[in-house]
Amino acid sequence: MPGDPEFGNPEPRSRAAVVANPTKYGDRGKFRDMISAAMSVHGWSEPLWLDTTADDPGQGMTGTAVAEQVDLVLACGGDGTVTACAEGLAGSGIPLGVLPLGTGNLLARNLGLPLDLGAALVVALTGADRRLDVGYANGRPFVVMAGIGIDAKMLGSASPRLKRRLGWAAYAVSAGRHLGDRPMLVRLNADGGMRLRRRAGGVIVGNVGRLQGGVPLLPDAAPDDGLLDAIVLTARGWAGWLALAGHVLLRRGATGRVARFTFRELRINLDREQPWEIDGEVMGRTRQLMIVMRPGQLLLRAPAPAPAPAPAGK
Repeated sequence: MPGDPEFGNPEPRSRAAVVANPTKYGDRGKFRDMISAAMSVHGWSEPLWLDTTADDPGQGMTGTAVAEQVDLVLACGGDGTVTACAEGLAGSGIPLGVLPLGTGNLLARNLGLPLDLGAALVVALTGADRRLDVGYANGRPFVVMAGIGIDAKMLGSASPRLKRRLGWAAYAVSAGRHLGDRPMLVRLNADGGMRLRRRAGGVIVGNVGRLQGGVPLLPDAAPDDGLLDAIVLTARGWAGWLALAGHVLLRRGATGRVARFTFRELRINLDREQPWEIDGEVMGRTRQLMIVMRPGQLLLRAPAPAPAPAPAGK
């Protein structure tokens, strides 16, 4: 029978590609041995190993993995590595597994994926596939958040050394350097209808809604609802930003400090160039962002759902 080892034709085993950021782990040999051992235990073949580089954070490696027709791509690194892999996998039908090794790990935190490397690997190899929406900002995909203004400034000012010392708290220190910056004039047009014009420190768009520390910036955001959520932040100086932070933490509705809305397409125009980011990576400076949502483009390997309880009396 085909697939019967007794007839010398064993069932083919699944194969994964490991796209890893080598700056995010220490002992290369130990790291590879752990992953290979877990794959062997769960019936997977030896993986295809693909290290990212400074010039290619993962898109090219993921393209290689897709061409090799692997059954799974494991993104080993921070949110930047995850996004680079997601860009290559969107629409391919090949699922993405996340091994979170970064500072923020926002996708993993928002989706309840394990932060422990061993547990994350088990989920990636044995879990269930979940469809996620993918956002595009000026043509660049994101699965967590995109933004312009204060968040991009915060990310750009947090040095690698500071992040190594303080972890995600480095971003709070970095943000403090920009709380007195002059607000930008923002004009927004969502889905060709809703329009908004105001002075603001930043605009953040989310496929998911929680920041580091569980801060509910966009509490209603869901990565599979066919919508993106946006928040416009208006504050200046320590007092203004502290009041705004209280507003966010208390999940208050729209005010002069905060505007919230959902959309499928959004155009953002500014009075002057500002830095912008996607999934924690600063992309440069611009006066305009065009953001669109593509529903269900990405397959993500998530924890398998718990079995339904047996009916009473069974």
